[in-house]
Amino acid sequence: MAAMTIQLDVVSAEKKIFSGLVESIQVSGEWGDLGVHYGHAPLLTHLKPGVLRMVKQFGDEELLYLSGGVLEVQPNGVTVLADTVLRGKDIDGDAAEAARQQALSNITAQSHDFDYAEAMAELAQAAAKLRLLELLKKN
Repeated sequence: MAAMTIQLDVVSAEKKIFSGLVESIQVSGEWGDLGVHYGHAPLLTHLKPGVLRMVKQFGDEELLYLSGGVLEVQPNGVTVLADTVLRGKDIDGDAAEAARQQALSNITAQSHDFDYAEAMAELAQAAAKLRLLELLKKN
């Protein structure tokens, strides 16, 4: 028996990254991780920096890095809008680790013009990239 599928469109500020049928997706929502399958109720929510895990039609899995964004679920499909979307092969692990270290250093030092929210956002983005690379190594 074939799995039920939904149309997924993943769009960055620059271009459409993915458009096709998927069995399910998992993302890091504003209030926690969430999964979307065929028949999901309509939903509009903000996304945190993290990994979008999609199971494509016929079971192939793909992982993408999202810098954050918006997820919209409608009866006719799902749309993910993000400033930045990267495939694992496009992520520089050394640069992501350096960005994580710099964000941690900024949080610890806290100069007079320190922006805590910005430092935490940079840390979350670097950690999400590293998490994606870790997941790819396991697969």
